[in-house]
Amino acid sequence: MTQGRGSGAPGAGAAENSDGSLVRLEALHKWFGDLHVLKGIDLGMKQGEVQVIIGPSGSGKSTLLRCVNLLEVPTQGRVWFEGRDICDIRTDLNEIRTHIGIVLQAFNLFPHRTVLSNITLALEKVLGLGDDEARERAVQQLGHVGLAHKVDSYPGQLSGGQQQRVAVARALAFHPRLLLMDEPLGALDRALRVEMQEELRRIHRESETTVVYVTHDQEDALTLSDRVAILWDGRLQQIGAPRDLYRAPANRLVATFFG
Repeated sequence: MTQGRGSGAPGAGAAENSDGSLVRLEALHKWFGDLHVLKGIDLGMKQGEVQVIIGPSGSGKSTLLRCVNLLEVPTQGRVWFEGRDICDIRTDLNEIRTHIGIVLQAFNLFPHRTVLSNITLALEKVLGLGDDEARERAVQQLGHVGLAHKVDSYPGQLSGGQQQRVAVARALAFHPRLLLMDEPLGALDRALRVEMQEELRRIHRESETTVVYVTHDQEDALTLSDRVAILWDGRLQQIGAPRDLYRAPANRLVATFFG
């Protein structure tokens, strides 16, 4: 199977998002050598929602997330963002990625730079903002995550939860239409996880950014999601509101994992 930037004809575009999805994955497959990780995923992410993708380790969750902004290139299938086929080789991926933020479990903060500089540097390098505008955006977003008083601190002086907030603030400073989050609470203890679950819901309400959140933790799914997609062995098993999945699981796998 040949790997490349998608397999469909370019230019079909807007009709693929006729259901109102901000993002739509269409017949998505991903192979790593002989390992078939994603097996024909069809999935839409609606504007303004928090969609949690949950499944056991090795189910393909992180690979699916990375395919959304082509950090991993799908072997087959299409990824539509706002009606544009971003697998089309003519697509300007750098422009697309300015609208898609990502927060990983490893927060990737520069330890030798202050909290403020960690954010302004990204804005200056990626968006080309001037010093004053980058600082204004950074301070605004740090205020939204309750860290305006930490602008001159260094990452090593912050708690794990505070570092996580800086990573979220950095992603939101780009004013993304879509925020991807890959197990961002996995390294936190339970008390911090609960605190950050509440914080993420508040930030989402204020920013109205569409969020796709990958986790293996059922509590994250129940607490954060508008809809949950259950992935198992590279296949989408069911998608719906948490209560619907709990009350009417599509199969034994969903009932075992989510019941």
